[in-house]
Amino acid sequence: MKPVSSLENKSEHDFNLSTISSVINNVGTSVAKVFDSEPTPQSGMVFDRSFIILALVMYMIGLVMVASSSMPVAERLFNNPFHFVIRHTIYIVLSLGIAGVALQIPMAWWQKNSSYLLIFGIFLLVVVLLIGRSVNGSTRWIVLGPITVQAAEPAKLFFFCYLAAYLVRRRDQVMEDWKGFAKPLVVFAVLAGLLLRQPDLGTIIVMFVTTFGLLFLAGAKLWQFVSLASVGILLLSLLAIFEPYRWRRITGFLDPWEDPFGSGYQLTQSLMAYGRGEIFGQGLGNSIQKLEYLPEAHTDFVMAVLAEEFGFIGIASILALSMVLVFKALMLGKKALAKEKFFEAFFAYAIGIWVCFQAAVNVGASAGIVPTKGLTMPLISYGGSSMIIMTLAVVILVRIDHELRMQSIQATSSKRKSRKAGEMNE
Repeated sequence: MKPVSSLENKSEHDFNLSTISSVINNVGTSVAKVFDSEPTPQSGMVFDRSFIILALVMYMIGLVMVASSSMPVAERLFNNPFHFVIRHTIYIVLSLGIAGVALQIPMAWWQKNSSYLLIFGIFLLVVVLLIGRSVNGSTRWIVLGPITVQAAEPAKLFFFCYLAAYLVRRRDQVMEDWKGFAKPLVVFAVLAGLLLRQPDLGTIIVMFVTTFGLLFLAGAKLWQFVSLASVGILLLSLLAIFEPYRWRRITGFLDPWEDPFGSGYQLTQSLMAYGRGEIFGQGLGNSIQKLEYLPEAHTDFVMAVLAEEFGFIGIASILALSMVLVFKALMLGKKALAKEKFFEAFFAYAIGIWVCFQAAVNVGASAGIVPTKGLTMPLISYGGSSMIIMTLAVVILVRIDHELRMQSIQATSSKRKSRKAGEMNE
């Protein structure tokens, strides 16, 4: 009887192992299907919904933080604590409306009209210097009735669109010839000159880093990058040294406590907000620094208020959301490149680098890691132009993903039709 018992136990053991193995395989297959970016015709997934979910989540977080951080200054300036909240809500609704229209535009249109979009961006930068409104010594806004347009925001997007199209047309020249490498830098120099007249050094740095990254991905040679980086660092250093207010920002950033009520005032107040937040924060609405101790609390330094009210956990969550958005943009660019959709690939790469660097500079400035540059936190900070353009950038990513998926679906359908035709012929 014992041998029989042992055989039964062995068979039960083998059955359990095979069952567990089968379950693990099924789970693995299911997980692979969930994360597989290649759709099947039956799935009905013609675009990546996670882009929209990420944008909406960041919208809502931004709306809550703008409401929390702007009420004291809105009450003093407009006798209405909800002034900036109402305007920010309008910007979100307007962004969603523009997104609905832009989603219908094929990527071929962006590539075909990239030069015209660049010219329009340059036109806006010229117009803002002629009739723009000055705020805190900077002339960056075009006033159109109740709406103000920050010309640098569309100029960034249109320049990246032009650069992506240029790299498609002249990729071989960029890789082999100095002239092909230098031409987009001439266009960048024109934009940089106009932006310096505002002045807006932060936007120039974002555009420079994105251009640098795209040229690297396009296959430019190492010596070209060394030359570009050396010239860029030299020029940026000269701009900081020979402009007194920029030099004060740098010295204030290095040691803000040396002049806590002068050049280091904004940063010291921001650091106090970070310090009070600790791990879990003081709770929503319990920030002290937003009570007009911290200037620009709802725009450039909204992350400091978020750090004070939600602590390290809040900042880490926002950075995680931004990181996921950037990672998905870069992976989308990689997928487009594999399918030889070069314009879409370079455009997705540009958006990913742009969002990544701008978010890093915004958080880094409020945390005292880099000098303050006046850059908004993508999809979080108050600001209509930034909100609309960043929404447009996300919509372009959705459109790229949609076209790649449709291409895969059509290719799959064609293969099935040809296979069926072959079977019928047999």
